Amino acid sequence: MDHIGYSLYQLYEPFYCPKRKRAREVGVRKVLGAGKQKLIFQFIAETLCMALLSAIIAVLFMSLLLPSFNSLAQTNLTLGLSQPSHIIAMVTIAVICGLIAGSYPSFYLSSFNPVSVLKGLNVKTGSAAFIRKGLVVLQFSISIILIVSTVIIFQQIQHVKSRNLGFNKSNLLQIDMNDEIRKNYAAIQQDILNTHVVEHIGLSDYNNLYGGNNTGGLTWKGKLNKDKTLISTRGINPGFFDAYGMQLISGNNLVVSDSAQTKNPNIIITRALEKMMGDGSAVGKKMYWEGDTEGGEFTIVGVVNDYIYGDMYAQPDPVVFYCNNMSSINNMYLRVKPGIDIEQAITKITAAIKQHTPSYPISSHFVDEQFDQMFQNEQLISTLSKIFAVLAILISCLGLFGLSAYTAEKRTKEIGIRKVLGASITGITQLLSKEFLLLVAISCLIAYPVAWLVMKQWLQNYQYRTEINAWVFLIAGAAAMLLTLVTVSFQSIKAAIANPVRSLRNE
Repeated sequence: MDHIGYSLYQLYEPFYCPKRKRAREVGVRKVLGAGKQKLIFQFIAETLCMALLSAIIAVLFMSLLLPSFNSLAQTNLTLGLSQPSHIIAMVTIAVICGLIAGSYPSFYLSSFNPVSVLKGLNVKTGSAAFIRKGLVVLQFSISIILIVSTVIIFQQIQHVKSRNLGFNKSNLLQIDMNDEIRKNYAAIQQDILNTHVVEHIGLSDYNNLYGGNNTGGLTWKGKLNKDKTLISTRGINPGFFDAYGMQLISGNNLVVSDSAQTKNPNIIITRALEKMMGDGSAVGKKMYWEGDTEGGEFTIVGVVNDYIYGDMYAQPDPVVFYCNNMSSINNMYLRVKPGIDIEQAITKITAAIKQHTPSYPISSHFVDEQFDQMFQNEQLISTLSKIFAVLAILISCLGLFGLSAYTAEKRTKEIGIRKVLGASITGITQLLSKEFLLLVAISCLIAYPVAWLVMKQWLQNYQYRTEINAWVFLIAGAAAMLLTLVTVSFQSIKAAIANPVRSLRNE
């Protein structure tokens, strides 16, 4: 651990500790005739070498991690090292980073007065200390923002997944239909029921999780002219509601004779459409096509609960259900009995269908898996935010470790005097940790409003969204504080238990 601490200390040495490690070198070089420009060139060259070495190491890490990232993001990115433009861009970025990182330390170190340095006088370090602490504050601010964002994104996904869907997605299997299945549906239905692994079978013209057909041409008595709400339409069979797990609020289910081919078919509507039609029950009310001159009408015989489809984050459009003819049916929904082994159920269902359509490849999907896939973008954002949060925390802790090592060495004699005067190890550890906890507290004050604004703006993209709770910020701040204590505790305790005789023997 000592070797790790020393390595990190050396990594931050050009910026964190110019006085103790490089000041005498600058003084000697100036006495021997080195000019300021030559010193600046030396220090910038050192930083550029470090930046180029870092770029090479970064390319090695990227080549190892890129396959995993492509799998996560479902992309096919490549490093493109065979392209000169990529090499030039990488070298340019490394040079720019090296110039930016090395400019201040080089000008700062080269400005030392050799007489003051060689006499052992104090060198002014006020601005350097401010920048050191400012970098730590910036790093932890970014870390806290990412922690808060990760938690809120996770909350938003879970908030939508746990909302009342209006149907039961568990144990619900969806099978794509073709002409052979449609032609033999009666026999296939009976054979599937005879397997005793399915309790309900329903049909629909579209995958019910997605949009489907909609129209703005339906009207009813008392409809406002300004009401231009789109109404989705679903062609189903009477068994659809039991299979899909939707419940009738009022009225009756459809029957086979309620065919869409008749002049005045019966329909079922969702609760949202019932509210649009005015007070009271919608059962028995009529709906019409606007501009219909032949007197065709739809009679509402039942109302079902609203259900979620299409945009999982929005309020769903109202829906009209009607009995469709078999030629327009594309999806079969099967409700597998609870407690039945899923693999066994799929095997039996497939075998029952294959008896009538041996050449047709069965395409089946569980609705709960399709439901989870509809959150793919949000899941990707959540995963990436976790990764970036971990990286930001790691970088912040590295900076904090280097700064704590520098602070502990800078205050070695002070700690020795305090121990001689009776200070305890706990007291000295608290003394050294207090400064860093203050920096993290400042980071919280900066990060909280920024994180709140960013996540509030992100949540505006969703009509159905979670709330931003104060406890999320408190947890992020507490996590940052805990990481700070863990990071600096090693150097603090090491300095506190050191023998004061060693630090004071030259006084």
